[in-house]
Amino acid sequence: MADTHKTNPPEEVKRSGQNPGGGGGGVLHQRRQLPFSLPTVALAGIAISGALWYFTLYVKKKPEANAVDVAKVASGGGGVESTHPRN
Repeated sequence: MADTHKTNPPEEVKRSGQNPGGGGGGVLHQRRQLPFSLPTVALAGIAISGALWYFTLYVKKKPEANAVDVAKVASGGGGVESTHPRN
């Protein structure tokens, strides 16, 4: 059988005070807390969603409209009279 696992002699295992293969009793590579708080993550998600929404409106705009017209429509303050093409 191939020697694929690094094992310690039985004397070292007894000195360490742990069962062989027992681990530390905890779950490996998992954190107890997230790196950011839930409100921070929610706020960041809303900001990213808003940015994507505005970008989508900006990309689909007509060529004669400018960024101010897109912002007016996005905020709900713009209508046909304030965003129609100017002559």
